[in-house]
Amino acid sequence: MSVPEPDHSGHRARLRKRLAEQGGDGLLDHELIEYLLALAIPRRDTKPLAKALLAEFGGIGGLLSADGEALARVKGMGETSIAAIKIAHAAAIRLLRAEVAERPVLSNWQALLDYLRADMAHHANERVRVLHLNTRNMLIRDELMSEGSIDEAALYVREVIRRAIDLGSAAIILVHNHPSGDPSPSRADIEVTRNMAEAGKRMGIAVHDHIIMGTSGHSSLRAMGLL
Repeated sequence: MSVPEPDHSGHRARLRKRLAEQGGDGLLDHELIEYLLALAIPRRDTKPLAKALLAEFGGIGGLLSADGEALARVKGMGETSIAAIKIAHAAAIRLLRAEVAERPVLSNWQALLDYLRADMAHHANERVRVLHLNTRNMLIRDELMSEGSIDEAALYVREVIRRAIDLGSAAIILVHNHPSGDPSPSRADIEVTRNMAEAGKRMGIAVHDHIIMGTSGHSSLRAMGLL
């Protein structure tokens, strides 16, 4: 005896048709998440869960970059549905990172900002990254240097410069996020950037910029005249 199709199968088919004909732009944010979750839990109506997730994490960016523990606290989320969210985020980050790696960073600045925003802007804790570049300004290494509390991560000048020497970096770009959402640089951000630039200059390593990411945008210390 065959099992009858659930009532929501027709709605799901319509979403699938719109996706095939119009691409991702044909679906609203909650419909994208609804369909993604439907692949993981096909016998459930996933629209209420999709809307609950977007409300909980403040939108699709916050949802995709949420960690597994935070996702698990939302009623209705299990291992399979959490994995679906995380694989979608990983695929998006990999695509954006490939865009950055293909061309010199300084002539591909918007691609870099898109990548960093997707990967860092919504993190609940402060993270510090260092992008290492060769003499052609191609990305040779993207490293997480530290991860701190909700509002502080350590950035040690000596460790960063030593690592740049080990990798043979010609230049570096410092990056960190502000979990508050406001990317405005603090006095400490400005001071450590200037100390890094001075230390790098002595070793022949240029500090191109210090980028601060937040949900409301980003700041470039070089563009602000602070570097």
